Amino acid sequence: MTTTLRFIVDQVVAPVPGPLGRYTVDLGRALVESAPAGTAVEGIVSSSPESDYERVRHEVPGLSDLYKTSLARRELLAAWQLGLTTSPGGGIIHAPSLFAPLRRHQREHGDQVVVTVHDVLAWTHPEAVSATSVAWQKAMLKRARKHADAVVVPTHALADQLSMVADFGDRVRVIGTAPRTGLRVDTDAAERAARLGLPQGGHLVVAGTLEPRTGLVDVLAALGRPGVPDVPLVVIGPGNWGEQHLATVAEEYGVAPTRVRHFEELDAADLAVVLHGATAFVAPAHDAGAGTTLIEAFSLGTPVIHSDIPAYAETAAGAGLAVPVGVGDGFADRLAAAVTRVVEDREFAARLAIAGSDRSRAFSWRDSAERVWQLHADL
Repeated sequence: MTTTLRFIVDQVVAPVPGPLGRYTVDLGRALVESAPAGTAVEGIVSSSPESDYERVRHEVPGLSDLYKTSLARRELLAAWQLGLTTSPGGGIIHAPSLFAPLRRHQREHGDQVVVTVHDVLAWTHPEAVSATSVAWQKAMLKRARKHADAVVVPTHALADQLSMVADFGDRVRVIGTAPRTGLRVDTDAAERAARLGLPQGGHLVVAGTLEPRTGLVDVLAALGRPGVPDVPLVVIGPGNWGEQHLATVAEEYGVAPTRVRHFEELDAADLAVVLHGATAFVAPAHDAGAGTTLIEAFSLGTPVIHSDIPAYAETAAGAGLAVPVGVGDGFADRLAAAVTRVVEDREFAARLAIAGSDRSRAFSWRDSAERVWQLHADL
């Protein structure tokens, strides 16, 4: 008899899959590849055009079947939030987010529902997400507290944050992330770097927006400080936040717009080239639940400068240069000192690169998937 793990793959066909879509694809592929003997992985997806189903099958090959709900994504989001639908039935269900059919079920009959929490921004920084998203996340976490058999989080730091929001007792499991699929430097790296217009001689990389929590503004302020090396900056993320525009904010802090290269998003191969050729990757967030971006930089041997928030400190485990966030304007000054040290002390930067490369070996999607399989076996 085959035991089937039913994996919700709907984020793959979302209008903007984003980081959660990548997480869904990478974990889904690893679950299929690591499936123990006598098991299979089935996908669950909302009612969608046939082209979307083909996309799921392409992105997560090897699914034993694809269960298609009777409701489209928008309606399913609302229905599952209210607990109004029994679709997609029972069995062992694993959700890579809070988007799951959370309802009363009988584990003794083989039914399980496990959800994943990637952050608690709806509670800690509600201004960073839409009001609709805040309401939905709070409603779904309330349902998870009542009905989920386990909750997966990527770091112990996030587990601690979650415990301050809702009491899940011993149901929380920490299962880490890993670099996205395809993040490697190939033989066409020089051609890609030229096409992307990357500066020669190194650059800094920051992933984020102008929203204060991400720390991008702190980096711009740091680079505008007197005495900081005139190193180019590559920003990956939206160029606007509300009425603020990246070029304008950079100029306000004394960073010439010509010094800043901006990309809304990059595929894995292009991102690998951007990171591999960087003098350093800077992760300045004031709050985060995971450290996936650090792991990706580590995996390519890029020196990492990061804020000392718990999730980053846990992920880096000393392999990066930690900068205390603190309060006030002091963070930008400390970032300026850290950037100056890494740029000017190449021996120190080389040690960071080696430490990060070693640290990256602690993370793999195969390991994450095997932990998911073990979690369901334990349940």
